Amino acid sequence: MLKILDRYIIKTFFGPFFFIFSVLFFIFIVNIIWVQLGQFMGKGLNYWQIIKLLFYLGVSVISMVLPLTILLASIMSFGEFGERYELAAMKAAGISLTRVMVPLLGVTAILSIMLYFFSNNIIPDFQRKAKNMLFNIAQTKPALNFTPGQFIDQIPGYMVKFDQIYGANDENIDGVFVHKKATSYDNQRTIVAKKGKFVQAVNKNYLKLVLYDGYVYEDNFAGKGENVRLKQPDQAIKFDSLTLHFDVSDLINKAIEEEQITDDYRFQTYNQLNKTIDINKKENDKFFTTVTSDVLNQTNSVVSYMDKNNKSKTPAKLQMKLDTVKTDKKMEIVYNAYNRLDNLKSMLDGKTNDFKPNIKYFSKVVIYQQRILSYSFTCIIFFLIGASLGSIIRKGGMGVPVIIAIVIFIIFYVINVGMENMAWSGKLNPYLAAWLPNMILFPFGVIMTYKALTDSQLFDAEKYKAFLKPITKRFSKNKEHKRYQ
Repeated sequence: MLKILDRYIIKTFFGPFFFIFSVLFFIFIVNIIWVQLGQFMGKGLNYWQIIKLLFYLGVSVISMVLPLTILLASIMSFGEFGERYELAAMKAAGISLTRVMVPLLGVTAILSIMLYFFSNNIIPDFQRKAKNMLFNIAQTKPALNFTPGQFIDQIPGYMVKFDQIYGANDENIDGVFVHKKATSYDNQRTIVAKKGKFVQAVNKNYLKLVLYDGYVYEDNFAGKGENVRLKQPDQAIKFDSLTLHFDVSDLINKAIEEEQITDDYRFQTYNQLNKTIDINKKENDKFFTTVTSDVLNQTNSVVSYMDKNNKSKTPAKLQMKLDTVKTDKKMEIVYNAYNRLDNLKSMLDGKTNDFKPNIKYFSKVVIYQQRILSYSFTCIIFFLIGASLGSIIRKGGMGVPVIIAIVIFIIFYVINVGMENMAWSGKLNPYLAAWLPNMILFPFGVIMTYKALTDSQLFDAEKYKAFLKPITKRFSKNKEHKRYQ
């Protein structure tokens, strides 16, 4: 059973926790909106589809939001304990700081376990929904939005332009130009009319357009060469009224949430990623074996050519052998040898470039898998750092604690991205890259915890002034007292 003190500590912690989590989640969502805004514009999405997409994208950022929330909430809650002298009262009552941290450490451990299962079982499903939805939105042509005086290709298979659009519902148009986009195997058609009108079609999948007083320019040379088209005049047909139907079903009935992408590694759980990594290892080994064999064969070919008729295989003997050859023949041998070496170098550069995508993809898969675990441990490390710093600085609220937490998180993020880029380039083992940020911050968390348990005056300015006084004293001038007369 939880004691009254434990309930009070947990209640104090969850107050800022929920507030900070909401704020950070909103900030990350705004960032996603800013990045993805261009894909939403002109796509005919309704509000529900946009909200659903943002929710799918937002779920994936929880793995980064939760550790930062724990860091901020722990600094603020322990800072408030110190600012209200509650920590001092607890210590006076014989309650150690370790006893105060234990209930929140248990809460953090539970949150870490929940984050693991959330990242392993829920986030992959939402990643799949988000990526497929983004892909379908990108493939969707912009919704019908005609602008007067501009060529518009939103209607599938046509290029249109209207000089003026007016009326209560923008149904009347003047200066109509309609061109059917066709290949050399289709008849070319261009329609020009003085005016027209949009009329509601019986079938909603079609756009009905009635044109007045115009011409239809069309050739009947489908399948013939371009020269034939150039030599023959277009056929012009005058009309008083012409009705056109445009198929816009691709714009209206586009399945935004249809899942077309199913083989992305981010859609897999931890155990499924193990199988993907094993398969990728085998493919890489096979690829590297083939490349190595090709390089060795090419190298042996170059060496055999350069050592041809050279039994001794020493540079001096080779030079003597070249000296006995005529100048023209000597230049030909040297030139051919140079070309072979240059080709070998080019091949090596090409194979190196072939390595890079394999290494980068393998590193991405490994890092993504390991972060399912590593971010859970990050929560515990951030709690140790936050609780220790909060009890040392003894400041609550949104001032100093927020600044310190942001600085720590920025350091963690920079290390995280830096290690990731090194792993992608093949300079660092991806398993190490995923855990190195935690390995760097964990000793810092232990040191901070030790400092907090020993009541260290880590942020006491007077302590640092006293420590640096012997150094600053050397650079300061002695002031002598003068007697005023």
